[in-house]
Amino acid sequence: MKTWLTGYKCNVDCGTEKIVEDLETVIASVFTDCKLAFNDGEKCFTMLFKGPSKSILSSLSSTGFLSLDIHQLADEHPIAEKLHTALDQQIKNLLWVTEAHNSAYKCLPPMLRDGKVKKYDVGQGGCLIEYDFNEVVFHQQSKYQDVRIMRSKQFGNCLYLDNDLNLAESDLSYTIAITGDNKEDFVGKDVLVLGGGDGGILNYLKDKGPKMITMIDIDGMVIEAAKIHLRGICGDSMDKMQGENYNIIVDDCVVWLDKYAEEGRKFDFIINDLTAIPVSTAPVGEIWDFLRLILSKSFDVLDENGKYFTQGNAALCEDALCMYEDQLVNTGHSVSFSKQPVCVPSYMEMWMFYTIWKNEKNGH
Repeated sequence: MKTWLTGYKCNVDCGTEKIVEDLETVIASVFTDCKLAFNDGEKCFTMLFKGPSKSILSSLSSTGFLSLDIHQLADEHPIAEKLHTALDQQIKNLLWVTEAHNSAYKCLPPMLRDGKVKKYDVGQGGCLIEYDFNEVVFHQQSKYQDVRIMRSKQFGNCLYLDNDLNLAESDLSYTIAITGDNKEDFVGKDVLVLGGGDGGILNYLKDKGPKMITMIDIDGMVIEAAKIHLRGICGDSMDKMQGENYNIIVDDCVVWLDKYAEEGRKFDFIINDLTAIPVSTAPVGEIWDFLRLILSKSFDVLDENGKYFTQGNAALCEDALCMYEDQLVNTGHSVSFSKQPVCVPSYMEMWMFYTIWKNEKNGH
């Protein structure tokens, strides 16, 4: 089913009967097989026009807004774009229409509501996003989460975890941002990556001269799927679980953070690629507790001159970002931070990234 959403601001002083009469005339002239099937007769009316392969639902609000939703019911009888455009133009020419108003400056394209591949998502900032997905290349439920990879013409293969977009093959800007925006020297450094099962961070850093990269991700299914379907992100970096300067561990990172703390091991860089900051009205709940736990345990094993990198959330989610910044006092250390909004192509919204460091000896 395809759905076109159109809307118009109206001067209702002409009377509801006039509006109904004109609508019926215009719709019948454009869609000759569409007849009025229902009219509730109210001042704020709802009308339904039906044809063999289409239906048109029209409603008038108390504020004088007229909505017209056109539904194509049968793919074998598609609604020609020129007919939709012709109907829109004829309605705009009616004397009681003061403005075409569908919250856009152009006619909106139709929504494809029953396609074989789901194309729509909602950004963290609350905006409706339409993708050009044409295939589900991988979809399984792991022990920990739903793992899905979609194919996009623009963005390459895109990784979703529990229906949240994580990373696409187009999103090198994400990886650069979460590793310090090309401002850091990783030569000879000890790096800990929390999460990162798509392999993007490992692939980006392993050839920059680090002494060792330890990557810990709890979900082996993500790693195995990335090896096959996300080569544009991970390259060949995860074909082997160990290399000259990296080690991939499939386990709970909290267990290893505790282990490293007991051993007194310190890292020059810790990159938290586990989860985005929740969008909520207060910093409470399971995910917020997990974020605080990871912050505290990470700073216990971060070198005094080290850096902690992490993603935040959409730049539009200002309240959530402020709440996260308030949580930084819970690291058990005096810390400072900087933040930077970055355009991540597949997200279609600006995304905030953080660099956090200890105040004790760091020269910032």
